[in-house]
Amino acid sequence: MNPQRKITELQIELPPAPTAAGLYKPLLTIGGYAYFSGHLPLRSDGSMITGKVGRDLTLEEGTLSARQVGLNVLATLLASLGSLDRISRVVKILGMVNSSEGFHEHPKVINGCSELFKDLWGEDAGVGVRSAFGVSGLPGNASVEIEGIFELR
Repeated sequence: MNPQRKITELQIELPPAPTAAGLYKPLLTIGGYAYFSGHLPLRSDGSMITGKVGRDLTLEEGTLSARQVGLNVLATLLASLGSLDRISRVVKILGMVNSSEGFHEHPKVINGCSELFKDLWGEDAGVGVRSAFGVSGLPGNASVEIEGIFELR
């Protein structure tokens, strides 16, 4: 699949690539892999989707938050690599959901990001290994944070 073309076909608008908010690199390429640091659900206007899924946000809103994180990851990849076509496959994503006590649908929330990547790279290359879990809080009360690894061409 050609992810650059799929972005156009699906009429996906990417937000500006987020900048590091601390002492880390948003993306690091080593040995044929691109490792991305934890990304948050920042909107194009710079605001962030915040709150606990299961209390402040519904499952559906949490899933949309994870999709927004995926869009930010794509923006970082594009800014750093010049083209999403340099990615050969998703290797791994780790999703953290800021969730209320008793909320247990963390994998469904992170599907928002996973489905976006599957749409761009296909059923095989777009789906890697994954972990998803709930946390008591995230930076700035973000609803979701996702980090991971891509294989480069």
